[in-house]
Amino acid sequence: MKRRTLIQSSALLASASLLCGLPAQAQDFPPKKPVTLVVGFAAGGAADAAARLIAKKLGENIGQSVVVENKGGAGGNIAHGQVANSAADGSVLLFGSVGPLTIAPHLMKLNYDPFKDLAPVSGGVNFPNVLVAHKGLGVKNLQEFVAKAKAKAGGIDFASTGAGSASHLAGELFNQRAGVDMVHVPYKGGAPALQDLLGERVASYFAAPPTALPHVESGKLIPLATTGLTRPAYMPNIPTVAEAGFPGFEALNWYAFVAPGKTPAPILDRWNAEIVKVLNDDEVKKALLAHGLTPQPTTRQGLADFMKKEYAQWGKVVKERKLTAN
Repeated sequence: MKRRTLIQSSALLASASLLCGLPAQAQDFPPKKPVTLVVGFAAGGAADAAARLIAKKLGENIGQSVVVENKGGAGGNIAHGQVANSAADGSVLLFGSVGPLTIAPHLMKLNYDPFKDLAPVSGGVNFPNVLVAHKGLGVKNLQEFVAKAKAKAGGIDFASTGAGSASHLAGELFNQRAGVDMVHVPYKGGAPALQDLLGERVASYFAAPPTALPHVESGKLIPLATTGLTRPAYMPNIPTVAEAGFPGFEALNWYAFVAPGKTPAPILDRWNAEIVKVLNDDEVKKALLAHGLTPQPTTRQGLADFMKKEYAQWGKVVKERKLTAN
């Protein structure tokens, strides 16, 4: 009898251990502490605007504070490395971007592996860049811009949100396709890049539409072309690079949600469901589209596949252009 009781007690203890272990991972949602959504660029840019819109609705839906933390520098790589080494308990998310996730690994040695140390959660938003120049450059369209880039001693420079960023690779792809050699000037985010463009300290910038359009509308910046295959509805009068003489040119910017690589799958699944819900919310979609950002909700596997595709595509550009992080 004592032996049977001992066996039963052991079985109950074992079951309790399992119940305390597995469900703990699944039950810790929403996290008991405030959630941090890390953005790899300075406040005021497209990534920041989108992150804050989405974070606000996420917080409302899960009943927990979702705080946006801007961690600019190194084209977003600092933030990505920070999150890769953060607590894998669901309390930290990253609004990851095309550069650090799929371009930078081809350019430099990183302190993280985006395919091992970061876990895909869901797509976020995408948008084309728009090539803009300051008025002092004296060009009105893309053809004049290319002509000046070829004629000007030392070429024309272009700003980016950092080495390996989408705006950097858009410029390098344009160098390749247009047969010019623009000089790359990296910044720590869209806001400081735009500030120097407006101050005519840099000639051009493959900018995010949300930050550039107000200055285009005010006449301070000259829009030359957009980098998608089709004209966005909010920029119907601006031709695409492809339309302006370089067929097939496409360089989209995108942001996606990722988490520390060791985050348990049940928590990643819950975050995927919540993020997809927010991105499909009519009010959020309307607000994002008003900022020139197209919602891009995906499954976790869908984002993983998309990242692999982008990694291969931009790796080819880096190799052909013989790019480095400098």
